[in-house]
Amino acid sequence: MSAPDPAAGLLPPQATYRQLVATISNRVQRRKPGRAWLIAFALASLMTLMLAGCIALLFVRGIGILGNNTGVVWGFPIANYVWWIGIGNAGTFISAALLLTRQPWRAAINRFAEVMTIFAVSIAGIFPILHLGRPGYAYWLTPYPNSMDLWPQWRSALVWDFASIVAYLVFSLIFFFLGLIPDMATLRDRARTRAGQVIYGLLALGWRGSARHWQLHDRLYRTLAALALPLVVSVHSVAAMDFAASLMPGWQETIFPPYFVIGALFSGFGMVVVLAALIRQGLGLQAVITHRHFAVMGKIILAGSLGMALSYGTEWFSAWTSGDPAEREHLRFLFTGDYAPLYLAMLGCNLLVPQLLWSGRARRSIAAVVAVAVVLNIGMWLERILIIWNTLSHTHLPAMRGVFVPTLWDWLILAGSLGFFAFLMLVFARILPAAAMHDLGRLLHQREQSR
Repeated sequence: MSAPDPAAGLLPPQATYRQLVATISNRVQRRKPGRAWLIAFALASLMTLMLAGCIALLFVRGIGILGNNTGVVWGFPIANYVWWIGIGNAGTFISAALLLTRQPWRAAINRFAEVMTIFAVSIAGIFPILHLGRPGYAYWLTPYPNSMDLWPQWRSALVWDFASIVAYLVFSLIFFFLGLIPDMATLRDRARTRAGQVIYGLLALGWRGSARHWQLHDRLYRTLAALALPLVVSVHSVAAMDFAASLMPGWQETIFPPYFVIGALFSGFGMVVVLAALIRQGLGLQAVITHRHFAVMGKIILAGSLGMALSYGTEWFSAWTSGDPAEREHLRFLFTGDYAPLYLAMLGCNLLVPQLLWSGRARRSIAAVVAVAVVLNIGMWLERILIIWNTLSHTHLPAMRGVFVPTLWDWLILAGSLGFFAFLMLVFARILPAAAMHDLGRLLHQREQSR
């Protein structure tokens, strides 16, 4: 009696390695970009130019063009930073965790999940610099040698952010490139031009696919995957400590680090679902990214929503039972204050809408899973902005209380960052394989062994 097929629902029944390689690599080496890609690239380029223009204006005129005021001093920039770094934290964690747990459905999504991390963390790193007010002195956050023997102030949350972003970005680049090496060798061998052979050959680092190469590669790859898990937890815990290390009502909570980590994985999986649907349709990878992938990710999103519900409930319970009048007043303000409609909308996006995925029919529908993923990412952005607004608009001192009103430039910078992310993903889809061919090859090998 044969063993269960590990690739059931993940790859076509009669698929061969040659067919899979051709399906993925031809999108990079053989086919010219279609009209849809060109239109999307043009729009993303315009939004990227808009972002550059907004940043230039911000540098010239200062952060006064934003909605930040004397009470809500953080506003959009820090909320966008936390939202983007949350999305970025999930990609490498997803790839590493699925690798260590030997999940067969990882093979089709790990590549663009890791790229998502690199791009999202890079964009996240822009916002603290924009918020500085004097971005020309951003290099003061780095421990560089100087004549006065001065070092960064490690009690500053800005320094924590800089250290966590740089560490995670460097690690994610190494982890991504290591997984890319075998595929670069495949593209090198399939290249039709001398330039392609040289470029892909340099990126392949002399990979020949020998048993020794695979042994060393797998050993290092799994070691880095094991290191990725605590690194992800620590990085987003640092972002949480930007808030929890203060004495402000609603922020001084020990639950914030795990709460932020769960939220990061929740929003990150939502973004992976959206990217998977776009890449599947745009590159014609229906044979590689299947309905089973979306069904499994739908279950994870559902579990993440339940984790968020537990986090919210713990936050409310702690505030009410603390006996602190400021904490209780903050809890009342969440549900009855100026931002109560947005707070209720956030709860609906993060807690109620994902419950649709209890239905097996909904999980098997790509459109339904993608719709839930889009809604939850809107909800997670609302959560990040409301963490800032609800506390800084309703502080201990009544004279400092006031409502935050975003300006046009706040919205344009947020939209521009989304356009820049789309621009980078579109470029990636044209120059690198969107799915890991060698991982799919291993999945095929496991299928053959099970027969």
